[in-house]
Amino acid sequence: MEKRKSNQKKNQPNKQSKLGKLNEEMEQSKSCCHLAGVRTNIVPGEGSAEAKVMFIGEGPGQKEDELGRPFVGQAGQLLNELLAEIGLERRNVFIANVLKCRPPNNRDPLPEEVETCWPWLRKQIEIIDPVVIVPLGRHAMERFLPGMKISQIRGKVMRRNVPKLGVKVFMPTYHPAAVLYHREWLGALREDFRKIPRIIEHLESNLEESVEDGGNGVFEWDSLEIQPVKNRQEQGKLL
Repeated sequence: MEKRKSNQKKNQPNKQSKLGKLNEEMEQSKSCCHLAGVRTNIVPGEGSAEAKVMFIGEGPGQKEDELGRPFVGQAGQLLNELLAEIGLERRNVFIANVLKCRPPNNRDPLPEEVETCWPWLRKQIEIIDPVVIVPLGRHAMERFLPGMKISQIRGKVMRRNVPKLGVKVFMPTYHPAAVLYHREWLGALREDFRKIPRIIEHLESNLEESVEDGGNGVFEWDSLEIQPVKNRQEQGKLL
């Protein structure tokens, strides 16, 4: 019996293969919105299927559309720098968008487009099951924390019971592309990123409690007070 269970477990697809299959389904899907007709490439997302942190932006830009990869332009360079400052690389995290196809002229996502893409993003989150999700910018934030203002809740750690997804922890912050236009926000964005290692440490050490808190169906969200990590040496102890 034990041998049979072991073989069954061995034959179960791992997270990476599940993501690969999901990517294939996205590319072949006939149920996508009209953006599928104007894109160059679909941009499913990339990174580690075992990631503890998942970054979610709003949608692909021109460069992303050309290459089929998320965050590869100037905003992507800034994201890479911010990750490096907390001792992470793109291969350690997962990066996706609420839209999988580029909107014309990089306009804002329309509600119906976000809704159409939601099943794909939801499945990605279900497979990866990250410790914390970082919505980048107001459009990604609105998908998970509707009715909030990014300027008021950026950097705050919130636990929410998301319909059809379950209890997840979020820390919204500014989109790197927005910070390129508003350089005065860079300090706040850096501060938010420095919180990520401590958020992971806190949640992994209090995993049982965090699940129970949001499991009663009444709980909407709460805010955890997490301070940013002070320096690289301290960050190394946390991850």
